[in-house]
Amino acid sequence: MTEPIDPMTRPGEVVGWPLLRLSYRTDPDKIANLLPPGITPGANPHVYVQVYCYPVLGEPEFGVSTKVEADFDGMSGMFSLGMGIDQEAAIFISQELNGQPKFPCSINYFRMGEGVHARCTHQGYTFLEFSGTSTGLAELSGEDVEDNEWWIKSSRAVGGVEKEYDFPPHVVRVRSVMQVLREETLDGDILLGHSPWDPIAELLPMREQLSASLITAQHKARDITLAGPLDPIAFWPYADTIGGSRWPGDRGGPRSD
Repeated sequence: MTEPIDPMTRPGEVVGWPLLRLSYRTDPDKIANLLPPGITPGANPHVYVQVYCYPVLGEPEFGVSTKVEADFDGMSGMFSLGMGIDQEAAIFISQELNGQPKFPCSINYFRMGEGVHARCTHQGYTFLEFSGTSTGLAELSGEDVEDNEWWIKSSRAVGGVEKEYDFPPHVVRVRSVMQVLREETLDGDILLGHSPWDPIAELLPMREQLSASLITAQHKARDITLAGPLDPIAFWPYADTIGGSRWPGDRGGPRSD
């Protein structure tokens, strides 16, 4: 009798899902327009979108993050514009503690055979879709990868006093170290949909799709620290955002212009 082979996860268990990593090129001026003074565009006008399923608070969290290459205080990294998740509990505490730009989002992400599919919807608008198929394994270097991600922690003054803060804007540095254990390249198309609530298609239009892959990684370190203040007056036009994201907003909603 053939002995059964233990699966990587228990049947029906949602854990250890690979990260769907997508990237494309946009216009340099589009990125510059979204960065508050003190944070500058990085080496490349590239946008990185990641769709994931990761255990948080004892249950799976489906999420989507949007980042652009950006530098702060002489360090290269990525500025986070938004993290849509399907778990309400983690949204507000993450914003309060660390300035993490989270907002509620409905995410459909799965693999069936060689096909990989993702769809992200917020306020009834589907702003991101991907459908592709695996084309095989990528060659790995085996080296650790270290990167920085920039969040912003800020609180405007109670009562809405013009250009006043209870906590002025500070950049939060998220330093991560990981080793990629497995990478599958994907052949498929990134589709950006019109959405006033997640205006990625309008504010970061895709000029060239660069890559799509499934990443399985071992996370070795993650440190969250205050990296330094931003000019509070120069930051004021960037203080009003759509929900908890860093997309430009008007009293928490989309701008009319």
